[in-house]
Parts: sequence; structure tokens; C-alpha cells
Amino acid sequence: MNDLFAKREPDAPLAERMRPRTLDEVVGQQHLLGAGKPLRLAFEAGKPHSMILWGPPGVGKTTLARLMAQAFDAEFIAISAVLAGVKEIREAVARAEVVLQQSGRRTILFVDEVHRFNKSQQDAFLPFVEQGLITFIGATTENPSFEVNSALLSRAAVYVLQPLTDADLAGLIARTISKSLFLFTLSDAARDSLVAYADGDARRLLNMLEQVATAATQSKQTAIDDDFVKQTLTQSLRRFDKGGDAFYDQISALHKSVRGSAPDAALYWLVRMLDGGADPLYLGRRLIRMAVEDIGLADARALRMALDACETYERLGSPEGELALAEATIYLAVAPKSNAAYVAYNRARELVRNDPSRPVPEHLRNAPTKLMKDLGYGREYRYAHDEPEAYAAGENYLPEGMKPPGLYEPTDRGLEGKIAEKLARLQELDRNKLDRNKK
Repeated sequence: MNDLFAKREPDAPLAERMRPRTLDEVVGQQHLLGAGKPLRLAFEAGKPHSMILWGPPGVGKTTLARLMAQAFDAEFIAISAVLAGVKEIREAVARAEVVLQQSGRRTILFVDEVHRFNKSQQDAFLPFVEQGLITFIGATTENPSFEVNSALLSRAAVYVLQPLTDADLAGLIARTISKSLFLFTLSDAARDSLVAYADGDARRLLNMLEQVATAATQSKQTAIDDDFVKQTLTQSLRRFDKGGDAFYDQISALHKSVRGSAPDAALYWLVRMLDGGADPLYLGRRLIRMAVEDIGLADARALRMALDACETYERLGSPEGELALAEATIYLAVAPKSNAAYVAYNRARELVRNDPSRPVPEHLRNAPTKLMKDLGYGREYRYAHDEPEAYAAGENYLPEGMKPPGLYEPTDRGLEGKIAEKLARLQELDRNKLDRNKK
């Protein structure tokens, strides 16, 4: 036998040949499929219900939908939101009506990447779900709270699928080899490399295993070691869905590591995202946000550092420009932290949103014409530079009748500590001025 694959279904991809045929063959997801767990109970109840399967690629969303149709003896119709539109939805509904009339069987309508449908397309399912004509199963890599409209979400249970563990993936390799699909042996180190490259994705694992098998056939290798795997899989790219939760989870980890003054963690997440294919300038823009939001006036140089890193990347490109982003990440992580300006800005927005529109005090108004001056605009304005310490002590710059809102409360960290001292001195001058006026 010259081929490394068995002759059965030679044209079917390995991932399809290894697709579970029963619920017990499903790898992972024991929090949903274990004894007494929600999806296991749904299968055992014998009554399908609409649901959203939310999880990263290659964890069994399509497989579970197919097994559900098989378990409930339901017609299975699958459409992809990437390629389909309202026309395909109508055709699926029409087919479901025919199946119900001819055989009395219900239909499971599986919509892959359901988050790609817009609101009107998602709404098109609602009447047929409510009628019971179809059992809707949507699969998504995105958070359904944000990407699935509330009307559809309220009619479907949400099940969260997890990335497969290393043990799950290693077991899948062992099962695949045990089915005699290959005529080679795989070293422990080679297996571990495949598991690491798969990054929780069973489909990716099987595709890589198939790629290794093809290379082994061509080179007539019967013993596959770690070096052979690494040579075959020239790019060890991690799973990285630029529009999905994996992306936003890693961004969140980067931001929180910087905020938490953890330079090693921040650098790790930055490099993870770069390795996964994230746009370096997008990461640079996020660093700018961190500088403004979490460091603020505690170290005003942080913003300039983040801006300079973006400009450096634009000039140098990859990989040299990425070093500038790394340096900015480390600097931001070790810089003193303050969100006082961020908090003050949000307080100001809330105040303006809920406060009536107050007029500008006359002494602060612009007076470019004689009429405006005659009306009192700008009268009694005190020019701060002509006052001691260049400060008009006791002057009011808020609308008349507005109490000091106390929006900005500087911390004692970094440069902001000096700002706090400065403001305390100015408040002392205000009090002294007030005391003199009372006398």
C-alpha cells in the first residue's frame, strides 16, 4: 500500500472523515455534553429547541447541529451567512414546509457564522421559529450579546463552547491513528507540536495532520519526528480571528496588563497578537488609548511615546517597527498610572448631559465690538498674568450659580502629584482672597 491513507473515501478531507457520528465521539465540551449537562439533557429529552452555539473555530459547532438533526430524525438544512441572503433563507423555509407536509418531520436550520447576517436577515427567521416550522441553530465565533439581535436571542438558548484542551487534541490524534488512516508513527514531540500549533482547533489539527501525511508519503517517511513536523508546517500561526472574541480577549489582556503595571505580561500579549496577524498600527492605536486613559497626566510623556511608536512603525515597517511598539508597551506598563483625567472627562460629560444650558458669565464673554462692551461683555475680567503668581485668586470661571463640580481629582502618582500640589496652592490663594474680602 503506497498511500498513507486508507482507500475508503479517498477524496474526503480528513476532518470530514473524522467527524463524530455519535454524541459519544465528540471531543471536549464536557461542560455541555457530560452526564446531566445541558446539551446532553437536550439530546436525551428528544425534543429539539432553538439555540446559539458560541465558540471559536474547530470546536464542534457544526458537528453538534448535525448530530442533533440525526438524534431527532429531523431534516438538516445548512446555510452560511457569509454566502447566503434573504433569498436562501426563503428557500430553506420553503423546503422545510415541503418536508413537514410530505413526511411530518421537522427541520433543523443550521446557520453558520450567523453574526454575519444583518438585523433584517436575522429577523426573517423569527416568524418561522415562533410557528415551530424550523428549529433554529446558529453558530458564531462572536459574542451573541452584541452580534445577534435581541428578538432572535430571546428565542434561543445560548451554549458556550470552549477551545479544545491539549488532552482533547492529543486524544483526537490517537483516535485518528488508531483508525489506520496513516502508515507512519508519530513521536511524542511531534504530537505535542501538532497540538500546540492547533491551538484548540480540531479542524486545524486534522488539516495539519493531513498535510504531514502528504509530506510523509512524498518523502517516504514512516517515522515522523518533531523536526519533520516543523519543516512541513512552515508557519506556526496561532488561531486568530481578527473580528472575533479571540481578538478582543487578547486586546483586553494587553490593556489590563499595561494598566496593571505588568511589563512581561503586556509584552507577551503584544507579541501574541503580532504573531497572530494583528495589524501593528491597530495595536499602536490601542497603546495611544492606554496612554490617555490609564496613564494620563501622571506621565504626559507616555502619550508621546505611543504616538512616536506608531510613527516609527509607519516609517520602518515590519519587523523593525514592531520593536518601537514593544518599547512603548514596556514604557506604558512601568509608567505611573492615573485615570483621573479620564474620570474627570466622563464626569464632565455626565454633568453637561443632565445640566441645563447655562449662559457664559458676562466677564468671560468675548467683546470684539463697542455694543458688546456697552452690554458689559468682558467687564471686570481679571487678566491672570497681571496678578501675583499669574493667578487671579478668587475669580469664578463657571456659570453663575453653579457650584464647583469637583470633576478633576489628581492622584499623588508621578507628575500628577505635582499637579495636585499646584492646585492645592491655588485653592489656598482663593481662600486667602475670600478671607480678605470678608474683612
